[in-house]
Amino acid sequence: MKITRIAQLGAVAAVAALALTACASNETSSSNSAAPSEAALSGQLVGQGASSQQVAIQAWTAAFLEANPDAQVDYDPAGSGTGRESFQAGAVNFAGSDRAFTTDEIAAGGFGACAADSGIVEIPAYVSPIAIIFNVPGVDSLDLDAATVAGIFAGTITNWNDDAIAATNADVELPDLAINAVHRSDKSGTTGNFTDYLAANAADVWTWGSVEEWPSGVVGEAAEKTSGVVNAVKAGEGSIGYADSSQASGISSVNVKVGDEFVAHSAEGASIALDASEIESGRSAGDLAFAIDRTTTEAGAYPVLLVSYLIGCEQYEDADIAALTKAFFTTAVSAEGQDSAASNAGSAPISDDLREQALAAIELIK
Repeated sequence: MKITRIAQLGAVAAVAALALTACASNETSSSNSAAPSEAALSGQLVGQGASSQQVAIQAWTAAFLEANPDAQVDYDPAGSGTGRESFQAGAVNFAGSDRAFTTDEIAAGGFGACAADSGIVEIPAYVSPIAIIFNVPGVDSLDLDAATVAGIFAGTITNWNDDAIAATNADVELPDLAINAVHRSDKSGTTGNFTDYLAANAADVWTWGSVEEWPSGVVGEAAEKTSGVVNAVKAGEGSIGYADSSQASGISSVNVKVGDEFVAHSAEGASIALDASEIESGRSAGDLAFAIDRTTTEAGAYPVLLVSYLIGCEQYEDADIAALTKAFFTTAVSAEGQDSAASNAGSAPISDDLREQALAAIELIK
């Protein structure tokens, strides 16, 4: 991984624990839990954002419960855009987002969750492939290049036996069946990452750029959140959609063309693609936002991935909230936390080098 700004790692704060709440209430504790802290924390930490992180956050929250049964974390998987907006409004203590704030958004300020004049930290805690899933009877997988995927979602390829699909799937019996392209109805980081892939590799077909909100007028069925897209594809013969791979188990999926090969979605492929990417220039020491290389030809890379961030404040007005946020973020990026997320959500654990930089960024939280 091309890390250009390795910060000096200071002493890491003791790991806290947060109680299971909401959808995490039925989770059992993990054998890979973080080490208990010397002084357990208490209080409530409230977050909102990416539904892609939901399973991972359940696993991280379960680890917290073992050490700090008097603490609590509430996370609402309302979507990346909603989470960022709530964080800016001061309605939540942290956000989960499948994209980082842009430098222009940061310069504009107005982060209501933070103390006055505080910077923010953006920690890449969850790295996952985005699966392109479909429901075509008798077909388990398809090899597609980016231009064909773009044509399907742009509405220019409308039938499963189209010549563009057949060209890379000579041994597959493709039915005369209409395509129903399913997209997110809510503002979504998953949509942003998926359209970023289309824009980077097939800009002449997908002409709307990298967008978190599906362009108006583009054909297809709208479904809310990751679970909505998955359910719509499973229920609709001829449907195709995109979803975090943690919720795409057992569904037929596309192998995307990378260089001269077709690559299936996997944690390993997402990790290889991230290793080929760099942290954006112009970011502060605590802002670890990646510019993902969607056009990599690295062998085995799967460039349709998302890097989902935990976003918090460098300074909080409430010291207890700062301590809870710092501890929760620390557990998420720890080796145990990353292994737990990988086991439960199929995500790609971050590298040791990136963990070092993430821990140094978390140390800025006060």
